[in-house]
Amino acid sequence: MTKPYQRPAADEPAWWFVISGGELLMTEERQIPHGFLEELPFPDLNDYTTVYIGELRERSCYLIIADFGDLNFSVVGEFLSVRELVIGSDDELFAMAARAKQIADFLPTHRYCGRCGARMQAVDWEIAMHCHTCQHRCYPRISPCIIVAIRKGRQILLARSKRHPKGQYSVLAGFVEAGEPLETTLAREVMEEAGIRIKNPRYVLSQSWPFPNSLMMGFLAEWESGDVRIDPFELEEGGWFDIDHLPLIPQPGTIANKLIMRLKAEIDQEKNRPI
Repeated sequence: MTKPYQRPAADEPAWWFVISGGELLMTEERQIPHGFLEELPFPDLNDYTTVYIGELRERSCYLIIADFGDLNFSVVGEFLSVRELVIGSDDELFAMAARAKQIADFLPTHRYCGRCGARMQAVDWEIAMHCHTCQHRCYPRISPCIIVAIRKGRQILLARSKRHPKGQYSVLAGFVEAGEPLETTLAREVMEEAGIRIKNPRYVLSQSWPFPNSLMMGFLAEWESGDVRIDPFELEEGGWFDIDHLPLIPQPGTIANKLIMRLKAEIDQEKNRPI
């Protein structure tokens, strides 16, 4: 049984995920602090909420929740966006950092019961908040999303929104609605955002995306019918791009990049297949 609020042992090398204002503490080398607690220049952890969040490579992982603008960790490094870890393509480390960030968001936003308004208490054997007045219990929220790379011959459908960096295009994505199967979400989101129908959807992989609490489920699919009509309320522009002449796309390590590269590999394999 996991005890999330167990105290770290001084002689235990561990990973330390320190979160402040939604950002993650990283060393000058853009690494997560790792090592023995007594050897790290941390402040007294008795002044901080410290949560055991699991294991990574046979080492315990601890979340430390710091106040916004906390300078007590400045000797270790600086607080940066968790997105910095995506660049290194270390999926396991990014997943644990995503878990740390989501739990750090969850605990302070569930101090009071959403049902009766009473003060909630942390559960000491699992990561949850419990109301002893009405017995309501909350767990970290996860918002499921679909993300899909769609092909039409040797072309891929890409679009850009205002959230994307200038000149960057990505594949389509959207949130799953209550009571909705993923297949329905795929068809609905693609029709709403691009005005086309798809066929042969295939699940490929998933990725936690803690901005703030999404779980991205990635698919490949094929164009079936319709002309692309980009929804101006969701996207700025988009269309079909030749797989050999792609615009700027999301960075390696992101699920969007992985889906695009998977689709490109499949198309290239078809091209090189003997007739």
